[in-house]
Amino acid sequence: MTTAWRPTACILCECNCGLEVELGGDDGRRLVKLRGDKAHPASRGYACEKAHRLDYYQNGRDLLRAPLRRRPDGAFEEIPWDTAIREVAERLAKVQATWGGDTIFYYGGGGQGNHLPGAYSTATRRALGSRHRSSALAQEKTGEFWISDRVMGTATRADFEHCDVALFIGKNPWHSHSIPRARVTLKEIAKDPARTLVVIDPRRTETAELADIHLAVKPGGDAWLLEAILGVIVQEGLFDREFVDAHVASAEAVLERLRGLDVARASARAGVEVELVRRAARAIGGAKALSSFEDLGVQMNHHSTLVSYLHRVLVVLTGSYGRPGTHHTVTPMVSFTGGASGKKSPVAGAPIVAGLVPCNVIAEEILADHPKRYRAMIVEGANPAHSLADSKKMREALSALDTLVVIDVAMSETAKLAHYVLPAATQFEKAEATFFNFEFPDNTFHLRPRLFPPGADRLPEAEIHARLCEALGAVSEADYAPLREAARAGRQAYAEAFMARVLPDPRLSGQAPVLLYRTADLPDDVRDGAVLLGLVFRLAMEHGPSLARAGFGGSPLESALALYDAIVTRPSGVVFSVDDWREKHARVPTPDGKMHLDLPDMLAELARLDEPDAPSDPAFPFVLSAGERRSFTANTIIRDPEWRKKDREGALRMHPDDAAALGVGDGDAVRLTTKRGEAVVVVEVTDTMRRGHLALPNGLGTSYPSTDGDAVPGVAPNELTSVEDRDPFVGTPWHKHVPARVERRDARRA
Repeated sequence: MTTAWRPTACILCECNCGLEVELGGDDGRRLVKLRGDKAHPASRGYACEKAHRLDYYQNGRDLLRAPLRRRPDGAFEEIPWDTAIREVAERLAKVQATWGGDTIFYYGGGGQGNHLPGAYSTATRRALGSRHRSSALAQEKTGEFWISDRVMGTATRADFEHCDVALFIGKNPWHSHSIPRARVTLKEIAKDPARTLVVIDPRRTETAELADIHLAVKPGGDAWLLEAILGVIVQEGLFDREFVDAHVASAEAVLERLRGLDVARASARAGVEVELVRRAARAIGGAKALSSFEDLGVQMNHHSTLVSYLHRVLVVLTGSYGRPGTHHTVTPMVSFTGGASGKKSPVAGAPIVAGLVPCNVIAEEILADHPKRYRAMIVEGANPAHSLADSKKMREALSALDTLVVIDVAMSETAKLAHYVLPAATQFEKAEATFFNFEFPDNTFHLRPRLFPPGADRLPEAEIHARLCEALGAVSEADYAPLREAARAGRQAYAEAFMARVLPDPRLSGQAPVLLYRTADLPDDVRDGAVLLGLVFRLAMEHGPSLARAGFGGSPLESALALYDAIVTRPSGVVFSVDDWREKHARVPTPDGKMHLDLPDMLAELARLDEPDAPSDPAFPFVLSAGERRSFTANTIIRDPEWRKKDREGALRMHPDDAAALGVGDGDAVRLTTKRGEAVVVVEVTDTMRRGHLALPNGLGTSYPSTDGDAVPGVAPNELTSVEDRDPFVGTPWHKHVPARVERRDARRA
């Protein structure tokens, strides 16, 4: 028996495409059929093949069923929620009283489609005085955030739908998406003779197969390649001097560097033929409208922050901002970006960018003998024991904590190390929302109602944080009562009471998410969206004209309430802002409203590109990309290996010449070794790889219960990576450039 189609969204990448789902099965909780939701204003019916396997997430065998407490013998026992909340609150409060709240570290709060917990967790963190946090963004995007903030005052996205030249740098949107309706857009660009698709990637990816120009860069050679492209553009006068004169405060130093660049030498160091580099540069420099995107292939690689800088130089020098088909600032519901705050992590002294401690120093921040080392950790919707560099060291660090609390859906590798595991509702058992709002000019927000109540003894994270804050004494029934009374008088009266009572009071404002969750008058299927009321107030005050163009005009209060009502009543999403290209230059939020290219530290790093390469270690002749998106990888959101139709074991890709030299073929098992570990893995021989380059997929190497006990299909890439291999500026890891050795399984080194 099945039900009618219900709107929801995919949770497997940042796009969160709208879906419609038929529920069925004996208990009515199976996702029987899925299709793209044509009513969704961003995805408009689009969905890739991954979404159709989401029942493997919702009905996984390792879903948590009740709160767990670790016994002295290391085993777990189920306990009631009241006991779990009381004991967790007591242990965290003891850490706060003994060593200070700043020794309680928070990791997670916003992975893929699981975003609302990040809002509710702020109340728990404030109740505890917890100041330090991190997330997966600190593994990926902080270099881009830091550079974008310094160059343009904010991060930008691009309008690929209307560009004539599209450039992807270390990105394969065929599988990683990140742009609306990715495969449709890529095909439209590829088949149009008036448009050019340029891809920079060592591997001939699915996107590179469609490209007009594929620059198969040497792994780690992207900085030399981008500098060579820029050198051609400057030396041949292809940059937009009028744009630079009008909108750039400082560019002469970088222009001088590029005028004198030996393009042929830089191309050679990048491993790309100079004539192909010149062809790509002329296409980019001659574009009427250039859109570009950098991603993890370069952001987890050598010179990652420098590459982000060169990418911004390319955007600015070509004038690729503020016009249809180019780059734009966005009107986000919540901003993820931001530059360096000047704050440092307490032990390693690592720079905190966008509020995030670099992931590669977290283990050090725990294990060091330091008065402010992290003593306790709350991990929410994340799996750092698997996803962060050097899993062995991370497991050692997590095991050394006084208290580790994990809030998650499944029994992850991190949960297995915890003192307490609090089972969270799945993303279809609660209301959830999409906070990666980067579209332009029409920007979309989607609060998706829950499909059914939480199963077993799971709770939404909003409820978990509310109970923790109440147990910590941060908020009480006396605080709720006046707001509940105001809610009975209607939404406007409630909003006015909230602003009058909560916002001016530092204690209550720190508990605003919990106060909204407990007192806002919302139906159960969208109750978790209560926290959005505070967010739309801020949005209305900061971006009133954009909201008015979307139909939410009036005073900030009127605008906010109208938008809030639309969000909670439109289950397929709503266009919440409409922007105007003519406003883009006025929205460059640097102090002088100008863009800044002459960054002294980046110019110094550019000069270091002239130095010879450090000698490679002959013991590790290959470069491994540890974590590649493929048809059926999606981080570890779906842990059941049965969901993968292809590449079930996560093969190691290598070039035919390398395979021949090793005497191995498709399906053979080899021993893969790095300085941090080794693994046995099956080989896939493919000419899409460069010689000397290897690739493992992400999302594998996690345990999953089988009839014979826990099985671990595939390789966990971070058993092979090292925390020391990281960007010198913001600490992002070099997962895409891991020195490695491959041997036949029957080979033995002397």
